[in-house]
Amino acid sequence: MEKIAFIGLGTMGAAMAANLRRAGFEVTGWNRTPGRAPELAELGATEAPTPADAARAADIAVICVSDTPDVDAVLFGPDGVAEGLRDGGLVIDCSTISPEATAGFAARLREQGIGFVDAPVSGGSEGAKQATLTIFVGGEPQDAERAQPVLAAMGKTITHFGPAGSGQAVKAVNQVVLAGAYLGVAEGMVLAIKAGLDPAAVAGALNGGAARSWVLENRNGRMIDNAYPLGFRTSLHLKDLTIALELARSTGTALPVSALCAAIESGLVARGYGDEDVSNVARAIRSLSGLDG
Repeated sequence: MEKIAFIGLGTMGAAMAANLRRAGFEVTGWNRTPGRAPELAELGATEAPTPADAARAADIAVICVSDTPDVDAVLFGPDGVAEGLRDGGLVIDCSTISPEATAGFAARLREQGIGFVDAPVSGGSEGAKQATLTIFVGGEPQDAERAQPVLAAMGKTITHFGPAGSGQAVKAVNQVVLAGAYLGVAEGMVLAIKAGLDPAAVAGALNGGAARSWVLENRNGRMIDNAYPLGFRTSLHLKDLTIALELARSTGTALPVSALCAAIESGLVARGYGDEDVSNVARAIRSLSGLDG
């Protein structure tokens, strides 16, 4: 079984690395702030002082950080993964970043004899903990095949779409669809409240019909209660939508709902709500409807 370096032990990464350890992989972790994943240590994983040190102890490096510049830094910056991973190694990037930058990272690593797979995930913190994530894969077929056992320890639905960057493009599509779902459920729940209906009963009924969705089933209560524990940060979904809107511009695609959602999320972030779950788009709909100040 191949040895794993796991770079980025935040809410998602720590849970994903723990599942790799439970699956029997030897895991060496690194996080910008050390000691943030005590469960990993309890499971027998070790922590390295730099990404390069983690990679030196591994055959495969898995990355889960916030944005394109962060991936660039942990790969190619001082003491980065590319400095430590041996020829014949593999990088699996589970971050959500630019498809164009992803293709460039893959090409740079290929020059060092290192394979690259982009494997952004969907399913939130619940999916990360339960190892039920949906994973969108881009990369060369042989690299995607080598990554499969690692990805299978973290997720349930794993689909290879094409060359490097393809997984990131599909993740952009995923975030576009979610933007519409969150706004639709928020509007529906607020309309139910304003119409004098029991919104929880409405959500239960709708989930038995054509309006059913993961967002309606799992996030209606937060929108009704106007309380938004994580989840998935609004600031991160806004970052993802920014990537999707850039892809839309480059492909000549109109995304009016996504643009509206991004504008709403920008306002929420500016008001200090960026660290709440993205279901807090309901804050804006509630406020516009006179439910809250």
